[in-house]
Amino acid sequence: MHHGLAAYRATGAETLMPYFFALLARAYEIAGQIDEGLAVLDDALQIVERTGARWLGAELNRHKGQLLLRQGRSEATEELYRKALNIAVEQEAKLWELRAAASLARLRRDQGRHAEARELLAPVYGWFTEGFDTPDLKEAKALLDELA
Repeated sequence: MHHGLAAYRATGAETLMPYFFALLARAYEIAGQIDEGLAVLDDALQIVERTGARWLGAELNRHKGQLLLRQGRSEATEELYRKALNIAVEQEAKLWELRAAASLARLRRDQGRHAEARELLAPVYGWFTEGFDTPDLKEAKALLDELA
């Protein structure tokens, strides 16, 4: 992945770099290399800010929060989940909104804030009218059922 990213970056192209960095960060997460994943996501977020290509901004912030949560940094995680949710709402990006809301709802559930978690996730889930067999909607539904 590193060689491929270096070759792509050498072309001067940056538009898709945040996406590729997100994939690399996920690989680091799977490998348990959280600090490396966080560094890659920081690079991706810097590109987003520099280029203005914000289409992946919500998901990058959510993923960074997810990695911080694995380090036990729940306060910073909540801040990033909220940021991801705000970006997704602003962009009307319903999938990113669902993912951010589900992540924040899981965090609140784990903090014993079940009612808040349900109130946050239910309206976002309720927006969808199809695609209920997709992993994101299945996970959201399972979380809502658990919070009921």
